[in-house]
Amino acid sequence: MKKIILTCGLIGGLISVAWCIFSEQVFSFSMSMDARLYLGYATMLIGFSLIFVAIKNYRDNYNNGVITFGKALKIGLLITLVASTVYVVIWMIDFKFFIPDFFDKYKSLMLADLKAKGASAAAIQKQLADMDGYQQMYKNPIFVALLTYSEIVPVGIVVSLIAALILKRKSNPTTVNV
Repeated sequence: MKKIILTCGLIGGLISVAWCIFSEQVFSFSMSMDARLYLGYATMLIGFSLIFVAIKNYRDNYNNGVITFGKALKIGLLITLVASTVYVVIWMIDFKFFIPDFFDKYKSLMLADLKAKGASAAAIQKQLADMDGYQQMYKNPIFVALLTYSEIVPVGIVVSLIAALILKRKSNPTTVNV
């Protein structure tokens, strides 16, 4: 079970963070905020689809075709933990060494989106002030890690719950012929 969790968790984490790294290099913050958000969460869902694969693999190949909801959920949540940790670690390395000007780029992208949506000057100033606050908090690596976990863990929890509900299978009662 450990091998399945680690393998699926590592691959799922790499898939989940792939969009972030790819979009920074290829689109260089030229894509709209909404598009980046939707594609980022879609990539997380693709990465977490390995939860289904892992639970089904464990159920069918190692547990005689039987798995309880609790055991399936445990596998899903452990994969979520591994994948999320990969996501957080890679994001922190990327942020620190490759995009130290992330907030400047993010603010300009956010400002362009707000102007395109016709936001008022007061709304724009409020958003910029919020971003300045986040930029100050981002100086604390613990805050960065917690905030980054909060982006991905809820997706993994939802996928784990759905996979556990779909893939749970109780043992078949044996029939006795008399």
